[in-house]
Amino acid sequence: MRKRYVSRAITLAWAALLALAACVAPLEPAPLETISEPGVPKQLQSRQIIVALAERERPQWAAIAQELQSRYGLRPVGEFPLTAIGVQCRVFQVPPDQSLEALLARLKADPRIELAQPNQAFESLQAPADDPAAGYAALAYGVKLIGADRAWRVSTGRGVPVVVIDTGADLDHPALRDRGIKTANFVEGGEPSFASDPHGTAIAGVISADPTAGVRIEGVAPDVALTVAKACWYPEPTRAKARCSSWTLAKALDFAINGGARVINLSLGGRPDELLARLLSAADRRGVTVVAATVEGRDDPGFPAALDTVIPVIACDPDRRVAWPPWRTVPFIMAAPGVEIVAPAPHRRYDLLSGSSLAAAHVTGVVALLVQQEPQRRPDQIREILRATAQPVTPVSPSAPLAIGIVDACAALAGHTPLLACH
Repeated sequence: MRKRYVSRAITLAWAALLALAACVAPLEPAPLETISEPGVPKQLQSRQIIVALAERERPQWAAIAQELQSRYGLRPVGEFPLTAIGVQCRVFQVPPDQSLEALLARLKADPRIELAQPNQAFESLQAPADDPAAGYAALAYGVKLIGADRAWRVSTGRGVPVVVIDTGADLDHPALRDRGIKTANFVEGGEPSFASDPHGTAIAGVISADPTAGVRIEGVAPDVALTVAKACWYPEPTRAKARCSSWTLAKALDFAINGGARVINLSLGGRPDELLARLLSAADRRGVTVVAATVEGRDDPGFPAALDTVIPVIACDPDRRVAWPPWRTVPFIMAAPGVEIVAPAPHRRYDLLSGSSLAAAHVTGVVALLVQQEPQRRPDQIREILRATAQPVTPVSPSAPLAIGIVDACAALAGHTPLLACH
């Protein structure tokens, strides 16, 4: 009985001490590990930065990362190599009490660090769908407007490795099934939603829908060797635009470059990004042609469309009309069908969509046709061919601040095959 009283006395004493400590000591803030955003993949949590360490620092990578954690109170949240540009990336979350701008300035001044930047957000460039019935497939006009159906006499894109860096895609859709389409996922937790993602499904369909599958829509290059690399996701199920991050896009680009892609489709846009710009330069040097959608409603075409190593694309309608942008930062914009485009959607559906995303997918298909026709063509040669053979928009605007031309698949291929009848 005495032991019970002693034990109770000790317990009461500890309780008193804890109560006293709570009265005199401030509550500790929640540890950084608990700061998270439910439902958001870890690749786009708030206040993340990417630090790239050069290959020459390989023996010190772990020590440098540990020092940065200790000196600046950073929490490590991921790491990945980008062998296409020879760096190792470490991703950290920055405490709320630190200035991101000031921290990045200090990191950029560190000679051991190749690059330091925020983990930025990007968005797919597509207007909301009207959710039409499959009967709308009779309205499909893109392939014929750009002359791709006539170009099929000499090229269908057969075997050309094309990587769509986007959301996932429903590869069981009748327009896409049995096509041997490969997949890759760079979004943590992105596998369950892969087949229900509408944006990537539409882009894959515009590029490579099977015209013989009885679905009454045709892909621009139906025989390409397509890979859908998921780097984007939907923050909300009903949200029209998907989101991506520097982290996921960098990994997907590195995968595409090292995997032998000849064409990359980026139907997305955002702010300038140094890490992604380096990867896109590496892609150009490695013979990969990159097609990018332009951002509408702003005074520049957005990133990566503004880079001179990519093909920037704007949307035109069935009457070859475009909404003239005010940009002066690029010398030439490629236009392609992007207004009321019939495209496959998850769960055997079809949607009527608009946006530069769909236009970029049309141009990506044309590039694949050119690559099959002449595999040795370099990206700069392909860009020049498309510019030289582009058709005028309607109406022509002599006062426009830049040149715009509608991609013409047949004319582009006819330069190498003079007997190809395009009219």
